[in-house]
Amino acid sequence: MSKPIYIIGHRNPDTDSICSAVAYANLKTALGEHVVPARAGKINAETKYVLELFGVQPPQLILDIYPRAKDVMHENIITIHPWNTLRKLGQLIQSHKLKSIPVVENDGKLVGIVTVSDLAERYVSELGMQDLRETGVNYAGILRCLNGTLVCGGELSRIIEGRVKIAASRTQTMAKVINSGDIVLVGNRTKVQLACIEVGVSCLIVTGDFEVAPEVETAAQAAGTYIIRAPQDTYTCARLINQSIPVRNIMKTNVASFKPEDMVSDIKNSIIRTGYRNYPVAQAGNLVGLIDRDRLIVPERDQVILVDHNERSQAVDGIEEAKIVEIIDHHRLGGLETSEPIFIRHEPVGSTATIVANMHWQRNVPIPKSIAGLLLAAIISDTVLFKSPTATKKDCDTANKLAQIVGLTIQDFGMAMLKAGSVIDKLTPADIVAADLKEFQIGEYYVAISQLSVMDPEGVLQQQSQLEAALQAICNKEQYNMAILLITGIVDEATYLLYYGQPAGLIAAAFGEGRPDGTWYLPGVMSRKKQVVPPLIDAVRRS
Repeated sequence: MSKPIYIIGHRNPDTDSICSAVAYANLKTALGEHVVPARAGKINAETKYVLELFGVQPPQLILDIYPRAKDVMHENIITIHPWNTLRKLGQLIQSHKLKSIPVVENDGKLVGIVTVSDLAERYVSELGMQDLRETGVNYAGILRCLNGTLVCGGELSRIIEGRVKIAASRTQTMAKVINSGDIVLVGNRTKVQLACIEVGVSCLIVTGDFEVAPEVETAAQAAGTYIIRAPQDTYTCARLINQSIPVRNIMKTNVASFKPEDMVSDIKNSIIRTGYRNYPVAQAGNLVGLIDRDRLIVPERDQVILVDHNERSQAVDGIEEAKIVEIIDHHRLGGLETSEPIFIRHEPVGSTATIVANMHWQRNVPIPKSIAGLLLAAIISDTVLFKSPTATKKDCDTANKLAQIVGLTIQDFGMAMLKAGSVIDKLTPADIVAADLKEFQIGEYYVAISQLSVMDPEGVLQQQSQLEAALQAICNKEQYNMAILLITGIVDEATYLLYYGQPAGLIAAAFGEGRPDGTWYLPGVMSRKKQVVPPLIDAVRRS
């Protein structure tokens, strides 16, 4: 299945951002599109109340959409076990035209990587018959390499302890050059075979696919000697036995690998620095993919639909790496650029949910009761129960239609929802400042404006010094010129403003002189975008 299109709201999401993403995903799914609703931050108390009330799961959390190792790795990987032979390795390299192969245990644990260069270096270093005593070769490995037949013998996992020799001398001479425990390559020479068994060799490899004489087999069984019949000639068998060495003897164990969540930008830097051809991708030590240096191309970009925002400063991290395909919003235009024309639905209403609801009706897509409840909650939240100056007749009409679907009274439901969202007992000053924060560029200044809607603003102001410290902390951390907190009273329809930052006279220029305690009381101010940002912009222009 192709990658889905993510429908996602702004960072520090509010109820409109979350509910509009879920509802728009419902519409797009009904129209046959592969979409996934997402969120770019933590769900606040109000939104949590709404989702639980209507039995809807929170959308997927996506903190950034930078391309990662999992987006560029190959999942169909040829692997080899550390106990497999060099012959097996060579066959895999040849048949699949590979340059390197990850080495894994039975459970998929990555233990090394072996390359064509490692194999070539082993062959170049061969000057004769290899001493297999220190290599961990067992009889099963030799049997596989020779594609031979076990005539007689015991446990194939037994490790070879002797040297490999070729019986090319006379019978009398063989007794002088062959020692007990050796492995001997011999042709169709019955007397030599019997002499070797008498010396006490551990294994006879009868080359040329010759039949083993009955008396030789009887003597071998009595002495506990292995006999392997090989179809190749003696020279070929000697070469193949050298390939019975386990892969673990030549593999690299210090593997340069990545994790699935490593960002492609970091991967590229590491690849340039190390210069290997292939890089395993491992999760908790287990191999899950492979990145080919020669095929490391820009991955297919994630496709996203932005709801309830259109500014890069408010978008999920990595938005510049994604392909924006639609924007559904009700805010000012914020200057996002796209590589090609896209669908934009942008209306001057109080809530993105108003737009999404009407798009359902315009496309004759029924709105389920749970989705209607989310959309109604989003409209109520963003318009503060229609008390905000951003509320329009279209918001009210849409809310009334949604309320009929859900079977709720707008006023009662709205007050219950807003009360749920105004409970701040478990919130720290830092949580309050970060809960509904949006970034704005006002003139040459970068300003963060947070808004908290509560029943009792005076109760929140009791933490004024701690809140001002939190504003200072967020300014220092994120390098804002100024951070502003709006504490909006739902009942008395007024806002208290606290700030930290520069220029010091900006707030007074926009809203007049403040109160002696360092706060500003703004009666009738309910909307951040209509009643706070515009005066700040005008103040900067006048300065």
